[in-house]
Amino acid sequence: MVGPRRDSEDGAPPATSASPAPAGDDHSAPRAAGFLPALRQLWRHRYFRRLMAIRVATQTSDGVLQIALASYVLFSPERQPDAASVAAVLAVTLLPFSLIGPFVSVVLDRWSRRQVILVVDTSRAVLALALAALVATGLRTGPVEAVFYGGVLLAMSLNRFLLAGLSAALPHTIERGEYMVANSVVPTIGPAGALVGAAIGTSLRLLLGAHLPDYVANAAVFAVAALGFAVSATLSLRIPRRRLGPDELEPTSAGDVVHGLVAAVRHLVERRPAGLGLLTIGAQRIVYGVVTVATILVYRNYFHPVTEVEPAIADLGLLVGFTGAGFVLAAVVTPPMTARIGVRAWVISCLFGSALFQLVPGAIYTKVWLMVAAFLLGLTAQCVKICVDTLVQAHVDDDFKGRVFVIYDMIFNVVLVAAAGIAALIVPTNGKSVLVLAAMAGCYLLVGVWFTLVSRGLEMDAGTESMRSAG
Repeated sequence: MVGPRRDSEDGAPPATSASPAPAGDDHSAPRAAGFLPALRQLWRHRYFRRLMAIRVATQTSDGVLQIALASYVLFSPERQPDAASVAAVLAVTLLPFSLIGPFVSVVLDRWSRRQVILVVDTSRAVLALALAALVATGLRTGPVEAVFYGGVLLAMSLNRFLLAGLSAALPHTIERGEYMVANSVVPTIGPAGALVGAAIGTSLRLLLGAHLPDYVANAAVFAVAALGFAVSATLSLRIPRRRLGPDELEPTSAGDVVHGLVAAVRHLVERRPAGLGLLTIGAQRIVYGVVTVATILVYRNYFHPVTEVEPAIADLGLLVGFTGAGFVLAAVVTPPMTARIGVRAWVISCLFGSALFQLVPGAIYTKVWLMVAAFLLGLTAQCVKICVDTLVQAHVDDDFKGRVFVIYDMIFNVVLVAAAGIAALIVPTNGKSVLVLAAMAGCYLLVGVWFTLVSRGLEMDAGTESMRSAG
């Protein structure tokens, strides 16, 4: 591989997985001695801070956009959704990117990732504004809804592409030994931004819904999402064009697409910790997705009649808040736990913990206990994701990171749609089924046993050196 190209805009070479990132405007500092000091050590990296600002802005806007979409599709006072309708929405919004993902993944390893972020968020701002204009017409005819879902399809696909680019860019802003800390902060602060966005979108929708027609209130939420994407695109201009990689820029041909995907899969086979991590989180997401669909239906159709739109939105917003709190806590507990017992043991513990929490309190159908379950399952799910992110960052070469993280996001998309399809077959319209939740607990248990067996003897703690030396 050719050595990293020196950035003419700031005179500093971009960091690679083999060379630590410069500390921005600070000089080298001693290792931090705990989670918060380690976080402060990360924060001294100038481009880490700027990349973080982009992620928070774009995922906050995602949260607003998703509330607007949910309100338009699932919370119409004239319609009662079922698992099949939720599955259809997910298929329309997620599957197309799963099909074209391999054809765009090479872009992240060939083109400036800063430019990808700029172009994608600018495009999403335009799309969200167009969706706002369409929804504001109040029309729900077949052609109008076809155009609407086409716009949503593109906006959501670009979202996954952007997140893959942000993940591939992360090693260019930090040092190798800081991967675990960074992967506990970045994928958690991002969803925390989405949580803030969901809170903003929910509050705005409830406020406007009390005074304006349903379609006008929804259109306003789409417009706010468009504004957020424009802010994110502007923030990307604070990072030099070549600073986030890739290290080598080469023209892309049609053959590169297929060869690049095959090479990335082969690389994952060779780097077993990373490949195994992706398989594990894919299996976990199927279970988590089935339960998510069931929970949405419980709050929409079991706790509330179809005409109670605002109360259902408010309750679901609260549920999202508890889930997000679990995500945030995962950032606090994962680095010290992996430093103490190792990545492998922590993943196993979280999978077995998910099996337990799915039954108690997950199968107790009251609002309070379901929110407790959402918090605990959000915690364990995010802990596993942090570990898998670290495995991919630490074991995949930078030349493959863009393609691998797109494959990672494709797995998320495909398994979530598959989970919704399974839910459409086994979950009742009101979402309530103790038998289904017991079966999902059994699936968590099986995934935990499988991971325990196939991961024996693998070194899975690369990228956690900062936390382990602190311990």
